[in-house]
Amino acid sequence: MTTNLSDYPILANINSPDDLRTLSQEQLPAASDELRRFLLNSVSKSSGHFASGLGTIELTVALHYVYNTPFDHLIWDVGHQAYPHKILTGRRDQLHTIRQKDGLHPFPWREESPYDVLSVGHSSTSISAALGLAVAAEKEGKDRKVVAVIGDGAMTAGMAFEALNHAGDINKDMLVILNDNEMSISENVGALNNHLAKMLSGSFYTGFREGSKKILENLPPIKELASRAEEHLKGMVVPSTFFEELGFNYIGPIDGHDVNGLVDTISNMKNLKGPQILHIATKKGKGYQQAENDPIKYHAVPKFNPEETNLPKSAPSLPTYSAIFGDWLCRTAETDKELMAITPAMREGSGMVEFSQRFPEQYFDVAIAEQHAVTYAAGLAIGGKKPVVAIYSSFLQRGYDQFIHDVAIQNLPVLFAIDRAGIVGADGPTHQGAFDLSFLRCIPNITIMTPSDERECQLMLTTGYQLGMPAAVRYPRGSGTGANLPEINETIEVGKGKIKVTGENIALLNFGTTLGEAEQVAKEINATLVDMRFVKPLDETLLVELAKNHDTFVTIEDNAIAGGAGSAVNELILSRGIAIKILNIGLPDQFIKHGTQAEIHQELGLDANGIIEKINRFNQ
Repeated sequence: MTTNLSDYPILANINSPDDLRTLSQEQLPAASDELRRFLLNSVSKSSGHFASGLGTIELTVALHYVYNTPFDHLIWDVGHQAYPHKILTGRRDQLHTIRQKDGLHPFPWREESPYDVLSVGHSSTSISAALGLAVAAEKEGKDRKVVAVIGDGAMTAGMAFEALNHAGDINKDMLVILNDNEMSISENVGALNNHLAKMLSGSFYTGFREGSKKILENLPPIKELASRAEEHLKGMVVPSTFFEELGFNYIGPIDGHDVNGLVDTISNMKNLKGPQILHIATKKGKGYQQAENDPIKYHAVPKFNPEETNLPKSAPSLPTYSAIFGDWLCRTAETDKELMAITPAMREGSGMVEFSQRFPEQYFDVAIAEQHAVTYAAGLAIGGKKPVVAIYSSFLQRGYDQFIHDVAIQNLPVLFAIDRAGIVGADGPTHQGAFDLSFLRCIPNITIMTPSDERECQLMLTTGYQLGMPAAVRYPRGSGTGANLPEINETIEVGKGKIKVTGENIALLNFGTTLGEAEQVAKEINATLVDMRFVKPLDETLLVELAKNHDTFVTIEDNAIAGGAGSAVNELILSRGIAIKILNIGLPDQFIKHGTQAEIHQELGLDANGIIEKINRFNQ
């Protein structure tokens, strides 16, 4: 895809932030406009994260203009808002490859550019990392500056507050920019407020404040009065003293779309001592009306025509596993008022929109707080409710101790509906659901189920829900196979697999939605095929029986081989002293890059051809 750079006369000459810094400040609004137009043009042709980047155009320009990046460290939280950053840091001409196999990484990525200081993808890591960098910079003694940009959504995670608390306590030089794209503070953003923010961040005010504190130190009553006066002055423009209480100097909120105002204020704050917070107000989707009106819909987009008022409708397809889960949730809640559904800020992704509207009293979005989500579910379970935690596989990693300490040890009836298990595709290593079977399987008091299609998924959700102990059902991103759904109250026997095809010599033990590929393999090589269904407890009786008349077991799963379902089979066979060859097929011991699910499965040999090839090599 080629972009006509003559349409972007300023941007065409910005191949690095050094080029941006040669512009006069008066040229920055025009540069920002070109950057916004380029982003719209590129992402509409390539697909990708969209509305967040539109909201950070002016901030990105201002930060690279004021700071000497990459010597000065700039950290983006989560990173889906960093497309403008990628454009300005030498990756403009590759932006059309973003999120595609062998193309630009979807988030800031250290291996991709020296301007990407921290590899990210999950929320709320920026302040912790920035504080570490600030301590290192102080010891280095070269006056290196550190800035973290955190979105208001990412500020809902406990880790952000842990980092703020530590940063305020050890008092290192760093700037945290709170990019607030909510409408609630819009009334605070205006010419007067911007002027006051500039004044409060300027050398006169901060010099006066520090000087007056020193002078008045030995006069406690006057010092207290001066402190109150300062709080009163700031109280007129600052919505909260919360950050001040944590030890930060707080400035804002200011207009995050006024590039020159940002440059002036950030330039002032750049040399202030100690931890600083700059609160900016932005609009997600800024500059593209449809994205402003519906930032959730335009958060990540397919290819689309910017002239049209709607995103293209995807071709009719089979229901996704997320939709199957959402439907099960609604149908179960219709007859069970004890059901409580919890999501850590993933209502849309986890298929819970209809449920949240129909059963608002039974729906809880706890924001980006996975640890809290799990322990909150534990509390509900102790209180006699039936909690269901809908969570992505890669996000459950963040609530691991709570899973063990607060749910499993107490053997509480909490059902975990684990979405995006296995290869997820374009979001890359931070989002692949590669490890859940491995990290859950070693925990006592847990039942783990791997549905092979949507019928099995619903059966397992109901089975887990009624089990009275911790249970997990893990299912992938994407659509089912078109299988007919069972009755809503239908369950299956725990720990029992199903023989799908009877063959000779080789038994394919399949865990999850790789069953379709495994069926092709079974027919081609005349193998027995088993839909194992349960990773824990394993169907030991069936496996021992199969070992009597087969000479090879081949385990197949969309999870890391290390510690996964195949490992469970290995352990059983070893413990029983059974002499049989075992081949484990799954995800290799490496972090899996981005690409479509089909591309990655083919590359890793998890499609039918790849499985046959691995079996042939194994038997040579």
